[in-house]
Amino acid sequence: MNQKQYINPNKSKTFSSKTEKIQELINHTLFILESFGIPMDTTPRRLERMAITFLAITDVKDVTDLKKAKDLQNDNYSLKTREIIDYVNQHFKENISNGSYDDIRRKDLKLLVAGDIVLQSSPDSATNDSTRGYGVNPFYADLIRAYPNQNWLKVVQKKLKDIEPIAEKLKRKRNLKKIPVQLPSGKELKFSVGLHNDLQKTIIEEFLPRYGYGAQVLYVGDTTDKYLHLNKEALKELNFFDISHEELPDIIAHTKERNWIYLIEAVHSSGAIGELRLLQLQKLTKNCKADIIYVTAFLDKTTFRKFIADIAWETEVWIADNPDHLIHFNGDKFLGPYKLTN
Repeated sequence: MNQKQYINPNKSKTFSSKTEKIQELINHTLFILESFGIPMDTTPRRLERMAITFLAITDVKDVTDLKKAKDLQNDNYSLKTREIIDYVNQHFKENISNGSYDDIRRKDLKLLVAGDIVLQSSPDSATNDSTRGYGVNPFYADLIRAYPNQNWLKVVQKKLKDIEPIAEKLKRKRNLKKIPVQLPSGKELKFSVGLHNDLQKTIIEEFLPRYGYGAQVLYVGDTTDKYLHLNKEALKELNFFDISHEELPDIIAHTKERNWIYLIEAVHSSGAIGELRLLQLQKLTKNCKADIIYVTAFLDKTTFRKFIADIAWETEVWIADNPDHLIHFNGDKFLGPYKLTN
């Protein structure tokens, strides 16, 4: 079974300081946890801490020990947060302060407990109960002890087929009605290769069908063709600003149903709608006959986090890998309880 590299040693001093055997063990552990549905979209250090914490509560110090992984029920094995710190410091070349025990519970174990992979020895005790131990769910321990073999992933998928992984729960997919994006009849958009253009394609195919109310794309540019698609007449009817202006957004779409114009920026490495950009766009569209919706789109949360401080108020954010949700930077307009639906 090929081992996936989850952590780049060049980007993690703590990981690079560990022996090759420990690095190998951490990568195997992260592969196992990802197979159990744990998301890996976090920092290298957070992945490393999650892995070694999990290894501590399974009492695994070497890849060969995985076949003897302990669990809470069959082995009555669990560790308190301070015991976990002692374990990882001793066996995984860590130097975690004993006073950081709360980080073990709030950060390192958070996803594992939420995904029911790790169980609490006394689940009814207070949240900050220092006597509470953590051990592996025997359901998952059986799979760990069977690792690795050529059919391991198939066995995991079969055993977990009726269990929704925590990664999917966190995305909280919603059943939204999709409306086709209207493009001129017979018009086929061919984007050049690149992450920015991949995001623009996703905006047209995924964002607008969910939130566009039958929106018609009036303009979209490409990194190699600024006017990949342009409907000058429709923009002129809406009294939109000169389309040759250098402040043009990446995508412009209009919904007749609500008379909204979407000004959408596809952000890969730059271009989020900040306060200055918003003022520029507001000035340019002051004579427009439609109401303006300002949207900054990102491929993933990791990219969004880099720009979160730059996002302007009274704008929207859409993240492609969580397409069923919007982030509203607009005060109390949408304040209110959210009712869950089946």
